[in-house]
Amino acid sequence: MTEGKAGFHNNEHTWHSGESEGKLEPETPAAQPPKCPECGSQRLFKDGLRYTALGPVQRYLCRDCYRKFSQNPYLNGSKSSERIERIHTLILKTTAPYSFNRQVSVSQTKAMINLDAAAMEKQTAAGTTPPNQPAPADVKGKIIDYLWWMEKKGYAPETIRSNGGALRALLTRGANLLDPESVKEVLAKEKRKAENGEKGWGDNRRRNVINAYHLFLKVNGMTWEKPRCQTTRKIPFIPTEQEIDDLIAGCPRTVSTFLQLLKETAMRSGEAKRLKWTDIDFERRTITLNEPEKRSLPRLWNKVSQKLLSMLNALPKTSQKVFGDRTMNSTKGTFIRARRRLAIKLQNPRLLQIHFHTLRHWKATMEYHKTKDFMHVKAFLGHKRSDNTDLYIQIEQKLFQDTDDDFTIKVAHNVEEAIELGETGFQPFDVIDGVHLYRKRK
Repeated sequence: MTEGKAGFHNNEHTWHSGESEGKLEPETPAAQPPKCPECGSQRLFKDGLRYTALGPVQRYLCRDCYRKFSQNPYLNGSKSSERIERIHTLILKTTAPYSFNRQVSVSQTKAMINLDAAAMEKQTAAGTTPPNQPAPADVKGKIIDYLWWMEKKGYAPETIRSNGGALRALLTRGANLLDPESVKEVLAKEKRKAENGEKGWGDNRRRNVINAYHLFLKVNGMTWEKPRCQTTRKIPFIPTEQEIDDLIAGCPRTVSTFLQLLKETAMRSGEAKRLKWTDIDFERRTITLNEPEKRSLPRLWNKVSQKLLSMLNALPKTSQKVFGDRTMNSTKGTFIRARRRLAIKLQNPRLLQIHFHTLRHWKATMEYHKTKDFMHVKAFLGHKRSDNTDLYIQIEQKLFQDTDDDFTIKVAHNVEEAIELGETGFQPFDVIDGVHLYRKRK
C-alpha cells in the first residue's frame, strides 16, 4: 500500500492531498459517513483521496476529535477502517511541539511532518523552484531537527510554532532553504508586493521570517548576509467598547468567554489559552497568571466582573486548561468566521480590524484614561520596560484630547468608606484638612 501525498494544515483549514487539492468538504447525508474509530462521531469532513495499489481510498477528518482516518473498501470486501497503531511521533502543528504517544493511522504518521512534496513538485514543473532544490525529505528532516533544537534550547512554544510556520511559508513560495540567495529573492518579491498594495509581507512579517531563517542557518552551520529590514512602530487600531461587546455577544460560547477574558485582563491570547482552572479563584474573584509570554511579569487580577466569572463557570471542565486542548489556530478560525458574519450582519467593516491582541491595546488605553497612572498601566500589562507602555499614553492623549476631564468626587471619612470607594473605581487624588478626596471619571 503506497501512501498519498499530504501536507501541513494551513490557516484555511485545507490539506494538499491527491488530485482534489485536499479541500475539506462536508460529508453529505446521502453518503452515509462512517463512524470515527476514536470517538464514534459521524460528523466528518472528506479529506481527499489516498491512492493505493488497488485503487483510491477516501480519507476523513473527524470534526469532533480531529482524528484523521481512512476507509479501505478493498480489505476483505468490506469498508473496514484503516489499521490503527500506537506509535511515537513528533507533531509540528501544535502550539507546543512535543513528543507524545497517541493512536494515529500508520499512513498519517509521516503526513504530520511532511512538507507538502506535491506542491514542491508542481513548483519545479512550473519552473518556480531552482533546479538544485533539495529533495523534500532532506528539507523536512532539517526543519524537524531545527524545531527540536529550539525546544531543547528552551525556546517558547509560540516561538517554535512561529518559526516553523515562517520556514513553511518560504517553501510554499518556491524558496530553497539551503540557498540563502533563493530566500532573499522570495523576501524581495514579498516586499515588492506589499509596496504595490498587493497581498505581500509587511515589514514585521519579513523581519520575523528573516530571524527564523537566520537561526535555521545557524543550526545547520551556514551563514548569510541578512537583508535589511527596517520596521516602524504603528499605531494600533482601537475599537469602541460597543464594537467589542458586539463581537463578544455574537461569537460562540467558548470564544465569547475567551474575548471577555482578554477584554478585562489585557492578557495575550497565548497566555489566556494556557490558563488553568487552578488559576481562578471564584470565591475571591481573582485570576492569576504565572506563565506570561515574552518574558513579562506574572500578574494577578482581583475583583474581575461577575459576568466573566459566570461565563467561565459555564464552560465544560473536561481539561486542566480553561479553554480545553484545542489549538490556537482552531480558536482563531472560529473567531474569524464569527467576526466576518457579524461585520456583514451589523454593516460594520471596522469589526474586521479587531484581533485578539486588539483587546490588549484597547484595555491598556482605557486603563490609562481612567487612572492617569503610568506605573499602574505598566504593572497591569506586565511590562518590564517603560517604553512599551508609552504607546498607550500617546493613544489616550489623541483619542481623548477633545474630551473634558469631568470627575465625580467623593470624600472618605474612614477606612471603610475608602475601601468602598476603591472597590467602585474611585481613586485617591488629594487630602484637604485631613479629609481624603476620591474621584472617578464620569
